[in-house]
Amino acid sequence: MNPRLDRLQPYPFERLAALLRDVEPAAAHAPISLAIGEPRHPAPACVREALTGALHGLEKYPATKGGIELRAAIAAWLARRYRLPAVDPERQVLPAAGTREALFAFAQAVVDPRGGARVAMPNPGYQIYEGAALLAGAEPLYLPCRADTGFLPDLDAPTAAEWDACQLLYLCSPGNPTGAVLDRGYWQRALALAERHDFVIAADECYSEIYPDETDPPPGLLQVAAEAGNHDFARCVAFHSLSKRSNLPGLRSGFVAGDPAVLARFLRYRTYHGATLGPPVQAASVAAWHDEDHVRENRDRYRAKFAAVLPILDPVMDVPRPDGAFYLWPALPPGLDDETAARELLARENVRVVPGRYLARDTGDGNPGENRLRLSLVASVEDCVEAAQRIRRVCETFAG
Repeated sequence: MNPRLDRLQPYPFERLAALLRDVEPAAAHAPISLAIGEPRHPAPACVREALTGALHGLEKYPATKGGIELRAAIAAWLARRYRLPAVDPERQVLPAAGTREALFAFAQAVVDPRGGARVAMPNPGYQIYEGAALLAGAEPLYLPCRADTGFLPDLDAPTAAEWDACQLLYLCSPGNPTGAVLDRGYWQRALALAERHDFVIAADECYSEIYPDETDPPPGLLQVAAEAGNHDFARCVAFHSLSKRSNLPGLRSGFVAGDPAVLARFLRYRTYHGATLGPPVQAASVAAWHDEDHVRENRDRYRAKFAAVLPILDPVMDVPRPDGAFYLWPALPPGLDDETAARELLARENVRVVPGRYLARDTGDGNPGENRLRLSLVASVEDCVEAAQRIRRVCETFAG
């Protein structure tokens, strides 16, 4: 077996299951889970219709590169969303079976494991980045995301030598689990580092379409690169998905876009990797990328949840309103740590949450997720409100 597999740490939900194994959920309350970031809003009708209308496509093998109709729809969406002058669907777009698959596979294609390769990533962050780096033969380089820096990954934390060894930088905006949005200045700094130290930036933008201000969507890596005159997106690759944008986690559809030289090599890898989208999935994806009405409705639903939940939690914990995504990243009150909170919430209130430390790594400066919770506001407004009230009761119990 590949010895690198032994370096993979248990996934957060595996750790959560072990933590809660001996906890009896409170039978007096209906169960509510704020643990998994799985959208539960209805799938768009136009996507359902396109999917079922293309079932005849099951009789054909799909091309790794995907059909031109899908790549053209993605290129057009990118140009509209990020005001890009042009995106070439032949050279700058590749379909992917969701961002998770593509983010992992990308490191396997990009990293040269010889000579002490490093892969930089936010801490806390999506554990796929770490696993991808380790299985590609690189060492993770953790960028702390702390409250005093607005939860932005600290680009000043690595030394110049560590940046020299870096081959790939994963960034997520809006961030999981913090909801922090990387502004133009941050992207510009990252681009300057990539040019100076010769590494590729992988921008995980799967939460890009969930944000509070309809007039101020989060900027993206390709957008900032183009504004700086980098129209060929050198060293820039963005990852998008329909899971969060369109409530389609089961469709497993997304894309990779950016530097055509990098994507050409990645396509070669993917012809062996074999992660292709079937024709019905491609047809459904075309319909999703062409429609924005359901995306705006989706944002309205999340806004309603934040508006209802934050006033309930604010008196008992430090819970800032995130700039994007559908998570809350609150700091627990003194005397209540994140693992204890997760156990007590299940035992007393039948609410499941994720301890923040499970989404981060211990470093010399401690664990930046310790004594925080990740709350996924994916349930209905009513259930989110009920869960918030139960969380408040537990916090008040420990404070008293």
